[in-house]
Amino acid sequence: MRRLIPRTLAGQSVALVLLGVIVIVVGAGTLAVVDARSDADSMARKEVTAIAVSVAEMPATAEALSAARPSAILQEITERLRRKSGVAFITIMGPDGTRFTHTNPDRIGEKYLGSTAQALAGLIYTETYTGTLGPSIRTIAPVHGDDGTVVGMVAVGITQQTLAQGWRSQLPLIVAVALAALLAAVAGLALIRRRLLRATGGLAPRDLRIMYEHHDAVLHAVHEGLVVIEDGRIVLSNDEARRLLGEPEPDLTDAPEFLRENGLILDDELVAHRGRILLVNRAQVPGTHASAVVTVRDRTELSEAMGELDSMTRFAEALRSQAHESANRMHTIVAMIEMGRAGDASRMATTELELSQHLIDTMTEAVSEPALVALLLGKSAQAAERGIALTLTEDSQLDDSATAVLSPRDMVTVVGNLVDNALDAADPDDPWVEVSVAGDRSGVTIVVADSGPGMDPETFVAARQRGFSTKSGGDARGRGLGLALVVQVVAAHDGELRAENTYGSVVSVVIPAPTMAAATGSGGAR
Repeated sequence: MRRLIPRTLAGQSVALVLLGVIVIVVGAGTLAVVDARSDADSMARKEVTAIAVSVAEMPATAEALSAARPSAILQEITERLRRKSGVAFITIMGPDGTRFTHTNPDRIGEKYLGSTAQALAGLIYTETYTGTLGPSIRTIAPVHGDDGTVVGMVAVGITQQTLAQGWRSQLPLIVAVALAALLAAVAGLALIRRRLLRATGGLAPRDLRIMYEHHDAVLHAVHEGLVVIEDGRIVLSNDEARRLLGEPEPDLTDAPEFLRENGLILDDELVAHRGRILLVNRAQVPGTHASAVVTVRDRTELSEAMGELDSMTRFAEALRSQAHESANRMHTIVAMIEMGRAGDASRMATTELELSQHLIDTMTEAVSEPALVALLLGKSAQAAERGIALTLTEDSQLDDSATAVLSPRDMVTVVGNLVDNALDAADPDDPWVEVSVAGDRSGVTIVVADSGPGMDPETFVAARQRGFSTKSGGDARGRGLGLALVVQVVAAHDGELRAENTYGSVVSVVIPAPTMAAATGSGGAR
């Protein structure tokens, strides 16, 4: 039995439809036969009624019934009418039912077989009755005399056999039409099956169900956002994509550029979106312009870790440099002592210590956050190692209440990345970087300036939108995360990020105090 069931979805679909078509064609053919038989019976009733009434109303019929030998007059007339009309019999009888005419002359004089009460009451009556010629549809009509009394009756009938021959003659046409409809359906279903086979790859329903279930499970389980774009509209996005991108509208009206721009090809491109650093790949569907597959991975935490690692690496390098320099100074001081110049050795040692302590005291007095102080000291060492003058402005003043506006971690992220960018961008002929940090519970302002050429508005917009780096070639590989991380922090705190070229390249970050609703929501999240 299983071998009779088609394996493919196309075969099963076509088989079910074909079965339905066969049922419909057979049912329609049966209804056509029943309708033909019903029409034949209806037409026969009308025909025998018309003939019976016509014969009964003929004046000659009533006159012949009053004659001495009615059969001699009426038999010839009725037989001529019968042959001309094609009915089975035309019987004229007296009020007592005695036949005066009959198809078989030997039956003349016998009693009529059938209902006569209705006709004797003056009514026209049609019935199906089995008489001497077999089952027939017959109508009996009264014959009225001049005084209105019933002087006789006329019965006209058509046998069921004759009627069957009539409607059966339509069977070949009905069968031909049914077969033509069936063949047309089979031809159409063959084309549909061919199309379905191409569309489903010849897979069985179970295979398609398993494929869909696995496909759906993979889409929900994979930790990589997937967006499928077809003809400029999003037709598929998994849970991770909706988490990273929000709920993108199918028509891409408010979608980010990497989804909206047709023909765009991206390969591990870093993009800043909704406060996140995303690694985006976009590939075009071959042969199309507005169809693409986009994958998105969250690199926010990794980017932060890379930034922190880069800072720690530079800090470690600065410490090694300082250690090397301290060793040189220590050897110099020891040599001076051995030469008997202890005073000079003491002054050299205390001068370096006083300078270092003065820097620490200055930064600690201006900035109350220890983590930020440590960062600035580390960046100062890095800058000194690279021959860049890094200074903290005199108007810098950050008290303890500023941490309610911007957490120490976010402060380190913003200041560290802006300073790193400034150190990279400083003019080699006049290398300097200036940092200003001010804030309290009403808000935090961070300004980092350098002697570099700065960025024009277009470059600054590009740097905000993507993991953008002004470096080229191999130097740009893996870079461009700094400003994107700053954008993330600024967006998370509804702050403002500006860039301008005044006394140098100046980048400013302004973080306002959180609103009551935001503060409540933040506390709830914790």
